[in-house]
Amino acid sequence: MTKRLQVYETDEISVSFDPNVCIHSAVCIRGLPAVFDVKRKHWIRPELATAEEVAEQIKRCPSGALQYKMKRDA
Repeated sequence: MTKRLQVYETDEISVSFDPNVCIHSAVCIRGLPAVFDVKRKHWIRPELATAEEVAEQIKRCPSGALQYKMKRDA
């Protein structure tokens, strides 16, 4: 069964997570544990770091399950 895309936003960044692509490497959790915490219902909280920090961590996602778009560049 396909799981739906999850989107988390602040005024500066939009973060999407595709659970169908995730390989559960936990790179995101180890890199920014305040932002990425699977113990919370809304496990991604991009407001807990700068948009740049969140973007840099998302770039390290080996599967591409995490993606981002900077809003101020739009």
